[in-house]
Amino acid sequence: MEKKSIFDHATWGTLDGFLRHLPRTVRLVVWGDASRSVEEREAIRLGEKLAERYTIVNFERRDRLPNYRYYPVMAVMLEGEDGVVDDGVRFIGLPAGYQINSLVGAIQAVSFRASNLEARTRILLSRLPGEATADLEVFTSATDEEGPLVATLAAGLAVASPRVRAFLIAADVFPEAVIRYSIRTLPHTVIDGRVHLQGVTDEEGMVRQIARAVQTARPKKEPGAEEPAA
Repeated sequence: MEKKSIFDHATWGTLDGFLRHLPRTVRLVVWGDASRSVEEREAIRLGEKLAERYTIVNFERRDRLPNYRYYPVMAVMLEGEDGVVDDGVRFIGLPAGYQINSLVGAIQAVSFRASNLEARTRILLSRLPGEATADLEVFTSATDEEGPLVATLAAGLAVASPRVRAFLIAADVFPEAVIRYSIRTLPHTVIDGRVHLQGVTDEEGMVRQIARAVQTARPKKEPGAEEPAA
């Protein structure tokens, strides 16, 4: 029996308008094991279907990583002339509902090299103090209409600066992460585990908060990663 399509005709039509004419090839990488969970199986299937439909999208599955708590993990990377460029854009969980718009926004940010960011934003990013990096954890849900705005901005900032990474987290799938940060409304952004932003924030406001966070930076670990066993 043929598997049911992951999207209906209308959704594919909408995606076609955004993904058929990307200027640069992107690679979707999924860390996961189809035999471990439905979400991992569907994330792999999503990557395969997007690569099958769009020549500008390639797909790669990688094995689960040690000491990592949440799966699936999906990355959007650029396929450059000199190899794959990893801008640090990650999805934690299977995108669904409005989160599909976040995935499309991240793909566009990587392919267009965040060309939609204002020039002032790029200047502010280049002036971040010290040498520290900043992790943006953006919590959204399948029903969060404003989530894609914040998620796309976070992905663009990660593309624009090697000192920024973006983790787009499915809050409705991983409630323990929501509880850890005492999140009550979505979208919600956490910078380096300390600076919290509720709702939609503009480019300048986000960069200002990133600068505030890196001034008191601490050693990083991947969001969702567990401390190695002693």
